[in-house]
Amino acid sequence: MDKLFKYFEKIARNTIKYSSADSESNEIQHPFEYRNIHPSLPKIVCKLFDDGHYAQATFEAFKYIDKEVARLSKSKENGFKLMMIVFSESSPILKLTPCSTASETDEQKGFQFLFAGSVMAIRNPRGHEYDIRDSPDECLDHLALVSTLLRRLEAAGFSLSQP
Repeated sequence: MDKLFKYFEKIARNTIKYSSADSESNEIQHPFEYRNIHPSLPKIVCKLFDDGHYAQATFEAFKYIDKEVARLSKSKENGFKLMMIVFSESSPILKLTPCSTASETDEQKGFQFLFAGSVMAIRNPRGHEYDIRDSPDECLDHLALVSTLLRRLEAAGFSLSQP
């Protein structure tokens, strides 16, 4: 029991490092508020983060974005293949830009690679390996990337579901 208490205390003490006080109200902000993590992420992502399960929080966030892209595109695919098909610059299912200029086409292709690359490089290892240990900062960086991608979908006019 003492070992469990020390583990909990370590998590609690570390969490305060990732919180900041609002100077006007002196309220402590949650790291998700401070880093402006997208509010549509499932509640389990925040709970896992708060409980110190950073790699699992990252994995759940990327599963959410994968499911959202599949839902929005009405595709049965997932992961890398889904992102490459859906955000293709030549015939996108989900258009993030009008793709009427070279710059807009490049931006569409860039986001295609961001979506596909993040699924491969960040989500997949956490879904297939059992010993990945992310730090709170790494997790927040991953969640900031997810937030960027979700906000880009919203900016293009797509409505995200609220889990």
